[in-house]
Amino acid sequence: MSDVATAATPARNEGGFGTKPYRSYVLLVLMVVYTLNFVDRTLIAVVAQPIIESFNLSDAEWGLLYGPPFALFYAAMGLPIAMWADKSNRVRIITLCIILWSVMTALCGLAAGFMTLLFFRIGVAVGEAGCTPPANSIIGDYYRPMSRATALGIYSMGVTIGSVLANLFGGPIAAMQGEDFGAMLSAIGLGFMFGGLDWANIEGWRIAFVVVGLPGVLIAALVYYTVKEPPRGYSDPPGAEHVEQASLKDTLRELSQKPSFWWMTIGASLVAFVGYGLVSFQAPFLQREHGIDVREAAVNYGAPLSAMAALGTFLGGWLTEKLSARSPTAVAWLPAVGLFLAIPFYIGAFFSSDLVMVFILWSVAATCHYAYLGAQYNIGQGVVSNRSRATAIAILLIVVSIIGNGVGPYFVGFFSDFFMSSHLSGAEGLTLAACKAKDGLEAAQLAVCAEASSAGLKQSISLTVCWFLIAGGCFLMSARTLKQDFVGRLEAA
Repeated sequence: MSDVATAATPARNEGGFGTKPYRSYVLLVLMVVYTLNFVDRTLIAVVAQPIIESFNLSDAEWGLLYGPPFALFYAAMGLPIAMWADKSNRVRIITLCIILWSVMTALCGLAAGFMTLLFFRIGVAVGEAGCTPPANSIIGDYYRPMSRATALGIYSMGVTIGSVLANLFGGPIAAMQGEDFGAMLSAIGLGFMFGGLDWANIEGWRIAFVVVGLPGVLIAALVYYTVKEPPRGYSDPPGAEHVEQASLKDTLRELSQKPSFWWMTIGASLVAFVGYGLVSFQAPFLQREHGIDVREAAVNYGAPLSAMAALGTFLGGWLTEKLSARSPTAVAWLPAVGLFLAIPFYIGAFFSSDLVMVFILWSVAATCHYAYLGAQYNIGQGVVSNRSRATAIAILLIVVSIIGNGVGPYFVGFFSDFFMSSHLSGAEGLTLAACKAKDGLEAAQLAVCAEASSAGLKQSISLTVCWFLIAGGCFLMSARTLKQDFVGRLEAA
């Protein structure tokens, strides 16, 4: 079981806290936790189209379900949990939060309608708010400043690896019929546990939530019994000041003197705005534009594209560490380069009719896009003292969550409906509401609706990626003052 290291900071190990193999193990476990976090968070996007059809939602309604409520509760709970983590056992906090979000993910499969699904999604948000701030703080105490870029890059791979696994597991399960899943359980000897269920009336997307959500409880036990709580500030540079935990007011006062933090926060928020908007509608776009089913969209495109994004996250951290010796601000300007490059590749992918080219262009775009991810955490904790790290990351994530997850999906959904309505304006008798209801429409009218739905979403996501221009500019502005703002510079031991 993890114990809080409350004694005076012990003699320092040159490499950081603990042995190198154990540090690597802890980093791997925390990456698995972050992966699980995004598996459960992303699964709803993988099964988006079946949910839209089950509850007869417009794209704006779907964007509302996916984004704002989750973001608001994630933001509201993130700061108090982070402040708790700055003075309490961070490992135990992470354990409790894993259990909460895993159970709530499973309960999403029981949702009777829009409101109950929304309620369970809020439960997922509350649990997931307690993952990243304490995990970042732990990593900061296990690894020295010069190694944190790579460590945080590896940890941040959980975002995209989680998306890969959500697609690989969620897509195929969601494509299954209830009877098929019930028969599979019976074949492996587990049918007796669910004998009272009418599998014929259980949709695949519901099964996916339960199957993907519940195993998180086992990961929580692994964290609780194998990860040690490190002494705070253990791996900071020699001579760094170690003081009591900072209050929110103290942390905000410290951050007020760090313009690089705020420029990075705005940039990261706009990247998340685009990223969450794309993720929430990626599967529906592929299914509408190219006529593929939920399984193919998830396995053949969703999972590989997420893997490329994971590669971009790792390469971003690795390149930052290599370039920082010559350019200490590489952690800020390198993401800007990636974001600028991603724009034409994304738009090319959206407008290509060849699925092979769609995959190639989207893969390059995702690799460039997600090179920023480790940078936001590296800058976020690098510009403050060790007493404020978790709280600073929570402040970052509050802004990122509200702007990114809170606004991004709804922005895409709103403009998708707007552009769809524009396409329907010349079709007599057809409106957005009529196309969603489908009542009494003939085959030719349904075809017009489908074409307008696809075209509207394509225009909306193309508009959305253009926000990378502003996001990249914000990262460049962060680079201007970053060198003087860092507490522990990347190239320092």
